[in-house]
Formats: sequence, structure tokens, C-alpha cells
Amino acid sequence: QDNNSILDKAGKSFDNDAKSVKDFATEEENAGKNTLTLGDLIKGNLISEGIIAGIKGLASAMKTVGSAILDIGKQAVTSYADYEQLVGGVETLFKDSAGVVENYANNAYKTAGLSANEYMNTVTSFSASLLQSLGNDTSKSAEYADRAIIDMSDNANKMGTDMSMIQSAYQGFAKQNYTMLDNLKLGYGGTKTEMERLISDANRVKEANGEMADLSINSFADITEAIHIIQNEMGITGTTAKEANETISGSINSTLHGKIF
Repeated sequence: QDNNSILDKAGKSFDNDAKSVKDFATEEENAGKNTLTLGDLIKGNLISEGIIAGIKGLASAMKTVGSAILDIGKQAVTSYADYEQLVGGVETLFKDSAGVVENYANNAYKTAGLSANEYMNTVTSFSASLLQSLGNDTSKSAEYADRAIIDMSDNANKMGTDMSMIQSAYQGFAKQNYTMLDNLKLGYGGTKTEMERLISDANRVKEANGEMADLSINSFADITEAIHIIQNEMGITGTTAKEANETISGSINSTLHGKIF
């Protein structure tokens, strides 16, 4: 059984066990216990054999397993509570398309190297501007948001920039503030003129591909598309998913960021 197969099974087990962990923790706290250990969860049959097998399999393959996987009790409960709150925000903003965003979030550990919580927190930070620029089309906004977040992660992965700096840049773009454009390290400075140059370059790429050059700085959705086009031209697109799927270190990182962590 290869490592990716073990990881897939463990990931599915995390999904099935998250609510049970939360309910069990609530009962334990009501009884006066303030912490949960891995042993507590195993004894309560709340952690499936798939997770334990996955941990053992990875330990055998890598000779070591980070404590972040094993120390899941209280952290898992807190993260799950945050998850529920973030889902509520996504449902408020994206309405009928909330399920699409939640599905992207639950798979973000593979596509963007983020936990579901990190994904949804990022989405909600700029979704109002995205929805406005797309005429409140929630379905289209969900697609644009997913692409933007993957672009952020690809940029951080390829350029070595801290993800929080890239997130701040996008949040600025949503407010027509371009001073952090240079955070992306794409060869453009942090000014409105430089953002217009990036969009102009993206429009030229579209024209060369037989598409209409219709991107404008007045639309946040267009800005995210322009960045995607430029990053694609630079070979940045897809680097996060490639690392997660093809390297052992990427797989370990995906597991540590997955679902309830």
C-alpha cells in the first residue's frame, strides 16, 4: 500500500470522525475533564482504525510522525467549532452556492495546501467585493474565489512569500488598494499604474489566445483573473497541487493541514 493510498483513507476517516470527536469532547468537559488525549478517543471508539493505520504507515515510511497528528484532542474540537462558524458565514454570503464553496474548502488541503478553515476564512475576507463585481452571481463567484485562492497558494509555494502577505495583497485589491502588488513578486510594483500594466499584459495574452481583451481594473474579479493569467504564463499555476500529489513531503504537509486541523 503506497503512502498516497494511506493518506486518502486517513483523510476520509477524519471526515467521518470529526463530529463524534466534538460531541465526545462536550460530554467530557461537562463531566469535569478539561483535556482529551489520543487514548481517550481510541477508547471511546471515536478515532477509526483507518487513522491509526495511516499514522503507523506514515511512521514506518518516514521514521517519524509529527506530534501535530497525534495531539488532536482539544485542537480538533476547537477547529471543528471554528469550522461550523465559518460555514455559517459562507452560507450567508454564497447562499445557494455555499455547498460548492464548502466542497472546495474540504479539498483545499490538496489543491491549495490550506485547511478548510483557512480556506473559508480567506474566501470570506474578499467575497463581498467579488460578488459585487460579478453581479452577485454566487455560482460564478465561488469559481473565481477558488481559482484566486489556489493562485495565492501557488504564488506562496513558488515564490517563497508568506501566505499572509499574499492574502493581505488580495484583500487590498478588493478595496482598490494596490500598494501590496509587489508582494506577489510577479515583476510589478505596488501602484495603480503597475496594476493597470499587469491587466494590460493579461489582456494581450487573452488576445493572443483568440479571446476578448476585456479585463478592467474596475472589477475585482477581473483583477483576480489577470493575476491568474500572468502566473500561468510564468509557470506558477498548479505548483501547490503538484507538490501535494507527487512528493512525500507534500503529502505530509497536506495531512497536517487537512480537514479538522
